[in-house]
Amino acid sequence: MSKVSIFWFRRDLRLEDNCGLFHALKGDDAVQPIFIFDRDILDELNDDSDARVHFIHGEISRLAQEIAVRGGSLDVRYGHPLEIWKQLLEDYEISALYANRDYEPYARERDKAVYELLESQGIPFISKKDQVFYEKSEVLKADGAPYVVYTPYSRLWKERFKNEGIPFFDSSSIQHWNPGSNQLISLEAMGFKPSTLSFPGRTVDLGIVKNYHNTRNTPSKPGTTRLSVHLRFGTISIRELIRQTADANGKYLNELIWRDFYSSILWHFPHVAKGNFNKKYDRVAWRNDEEEFHRWCKGETGYPIVDAGMRELNNTGYMHNRVRMIVASFLTKHLLVDWRWGEAYFAEKLLDFDLTSNNGGWQWAAGTGVDAAPYFRIFNPYSQTDKFDPKKKYIEHWVPEYDSAEYPEPIVDHKAARERALETYKAALS
Repeated sequence: MSKVSIFWFRRDLRLEDNCGLFHALKGDDAVQPIFIFDRDILDELNDDSDARVHFIHGEISRLAQEIAVRGGSLDVRYGHPLEIWKQLLEDYEISALYANRDYEPYARERDKAVYELLESQGIPFISKKDQVFYEKSEVLKADGAPYVVYTPYSRLWKERFKNEGIPFFDSSSIQHWNPGSNQLISLEAMGFKPSTLSFPGRTVDLGIVKNYHNTRNTPSKPGTTRLSVHLRFGTISIRELIRQTADANGKYLNELIWRDFYSSILWHFPHVAKGNFNKKYDRVAWRNDEEEFHRWCKGETGYPIVDAGMRELNNTGYMHNRVRMIVASFLTKHLLVDWRWGEAYFAEKLLDFDLTSNNGGWQWAAGTGVDAAPYFRIFNPYSQTDKFDPKKKYIEHWVPEYDSAEYPEPIVDHKAARERALETYKAALS
């Protein structure tokens, strides 16, 4: 066998501006790309028509075709990564593994195990930055400590960005692939079936970006780019997105910086993946009423803006960002349900589920995360409706019965729930 370098696709399902792939193709040996449908993840999914698996499968099929046109092949495997890698060592004479870094706790454990396996064979595991613009410890305070407040983090992020510009990894002219036939696996062979949900395109709509500051909080309008699912799976490059939008709208750039910020928080404080960033909130006495939680999940709380958001999520796999904040605040503050319950439900339903952003957003809403004095921030669903859905277009679309006898009474009184939340948080902090 001829030696090959392996490029491992993970959260970077594209050939364009792919940092790890670029460096692999520049190496001495032909590149054999692989993708692993990871049973450590897939076996935990409850829905056999999970739209994300369908989305990934479609993107892998597209990648295979694009690689074939370039004279290469995509080797797709299904199983547990470490076992797959033991088999790959038998199937190929591997000179090096290239991959783009993943910062989530499970991914770090997985990559550590693969690294140790390859190291025992004298094979280097070469990882690159691709998923975020600035990673790990690239944006730190002067004393080397990580930022835990967004505004100063974003200020330094922008200063570095202004001075350093945007790198571009163009491998389109490098045809250094390992020839062969594509090895694909069907959804059905993995125990899944196609989803009926639709996916947004990955083309950047600059018209939306330029007007983003005016439309981003109005859930009834197409005022956001809907590119989050593509950033999540790397079907669009974060660098390319910033290249196209940075000068178009500062508010939009701020949202992209939030991704880096939450990634930095997870990297430096990995305990947030399962617990409160601010440990003093471990003493909050959550009510965790299961019936109320299930009514929240189904969109039957009697608060139209909350119910509209949950029904949008359940029916489309998407929820407008402003509404995400409203429903999260309602669950954690009005119902006093542990934010981890809501985070897990979003993780199950969101097409664009990303641990860093989902976790950061839920802890922000619950007041347990990176915020100065957050516990008394309790969104009023009625005033949020008046401000962001005044004509109730969003509500009418998802909760057409909201103004009829069929619609349930509010699950809890807003004023009473607010006072209860404040008392509960104060008691925890005393």
